[in-house]
Amino acid sequence: MSTAVEPVQLSEEPPLFRRDHRVHAWIGVKALSDAGDALWTIALAWTAVQTASPAVAGLIVAAGTIPRAIVLLFGGVIADRSDARRVMMLFNVLRVGVLVSVALWVLATPPTVGVLLFAAIAFGVCDAFYEPSAGTVARQLVRPGDLPSYGALAQTASRLGTMAGAAIGGVLVAYAGLVGSAAVNALTFSLVIAFIAIWLRPRFLLARAAKESAVHGIARGFTHLGSHPTTRTLVIALSGLNLAVGPAVGIGLALRAHDEGWGAQAVGLFEALLGLGAALGAVSVVKWRPRREAFAGFWALVVQGAGIIALGWGPAWTVATAAFVIGATAGYASVLLSATFSATVDTAYLGRMGSITRLGDDCIMPLAMAGFGLLASITAVWVPFALFGGMMMALMALPLSNRTFRQLSLAPTT
Repeated sequence: MSTAVEPVQLSEEPPLFRRDHRVHAWIGVKALSDAGDALWTIALAWTAVQTASPAVAGLIVAAGTIPRAIVLLFGGVIADRSDARRVMMLFNVLRVGVLVSVALWVLATPPTVGVLLFAAIAFGVCDAFYEPSAGTVARQLVRPGDLPSYGALAQTASRLGTMAGAAIGGVLVAYAGLVGSAAVNALTFSLVIAFIAIWLRPRFLLARAAKESAVHGIARGFTHLGSHPTTRTLVIALSGLNLAVGPAVGIGLALRAHDEGWGAQAVGLFEALLGLGAALGAVSVVKWRPRREAFAGFWALVVQGAGIIALGWGPAWTVATAAFVIGATAGYASVLLSATFSATVDTAYLGRMGSITRLGDDCIMPLAMAGFGLLASITAVWVPFALFGGMMMALMALPLSNRTFRQLSLAPTT
């Protein structure tokens, strides 16, 4: 059974974050990989629509979600036992293999539903093993006091990479098809593999979990969650971070624009403002970092809950303002709470706790989406906005009343 051991600093002393060129380069490489993923997602969805009926196309795009949810907890166990670099390289190699296989198949014969399903499911499984290990990298590279700055820069770069990849993806799939899109994404993964193999070196050695069966490892993770209130609160908060805002933005904005006759262009504007707010909220942590990160992050979620409620009323300009506020608070809170999570969770359980937080989007988000739509169809449109936003505000009372979170501060570096 693993014990709570602080990460051991290896021989290399990390430089100040603003001068940490290795970490900056890693963040840039990750953003490039995110761009490739967005590009591939567009190509897969477009090809699915051209190949199959809308219902089957939707199944193809969502096919990776269920296997990812099933495998994710096993990925967390591996992350807590193994060398993160080796796990990340292995599953990036497998991703490249999937992309090359799909490209060769499509070169020989037109894409089929079976090939597209294979690609979606294979990527979902690779994600389930890759992401928990990748989630521990920040704790191996930077000091706890630098985690908010790391998270702010990494999230901003990731959003920019995803936006650029989506924009390029539509053009690329139109001219080069699925083969060209697969080739470009394979290239981005190859660059990630090369960077991890040659330049990415841990500076802090994390505690490792004991060798035991995967099922026992998963069970031990949930036992750890039940016996550590601070970790449990953070996991619940991060698991539910998108459960209120996701349906409000994903379904609610379209419903409001339809009912008010604002048109699809209004939805695009609202989404753009939300994305801009999220990027600014994340990067603001670098410039204006609060002394008590968790406390500030939970208060930002209270404001976000009020913003979700505000989406349900008023003219277009108030909805646009609320969308920007929601984005800004989401980016701000995500950086601060993720940094607190990485800095305070027992590192022998960091992968498993990270896996549990990701299960929210995969398992509960579809139910939240369906519930929001059902409420909107049987009541007034403003009701689900008020309910989801109000629930978020009410749930924040628990961590905000917790003395640990009111006083917790990550030690800043000088």
